[in-house]
Amino acid sequence: MRADGARAGDGCGAVERGSGTILAVAVGLVVMICMAAALTLAQAMAMAHRAASAADLAALAGADAARGLTTGDPCVVASATAARHGASLSACTVGKGGIVEIRTELDRGAVFGTATGRSRAGPPP
Repeated sequence: MRADGARAGDGCGAVERGSGTILAVAVGLVVMICMAAALTLAQAMAMAHRAASAADLAALAGADAARGLTTGDPCVVASATAARHGASLSACTVGKGGIVEIRTELDRGAVFGTATGRSRAGPPP
């Protein structure tokens, strides 16, 4: 018995009933939002790496064509190589000595917009 005549458990704590459930739901929502943000950023990183890889391979193929190791125009060869890797060629420059500079875009499946890649390849030094 308490001093004021009320017994413990007579509804004095009824105001706080269910507050643990609301707290658990709130924590669960915060965890789900953080996981969604992490997965979105991971997807953006993966797309950026794919665009960069396509640019690297396209630049190497274009440099081989510029040096005469394969047949065809360097930019056409680079474009075909980028297309095989799911990217489109946005810029192609063939410089002195067979140096090829490539820019690629990979716009499918990206939440944050277009993933881009840039690469440069040429003959060995």
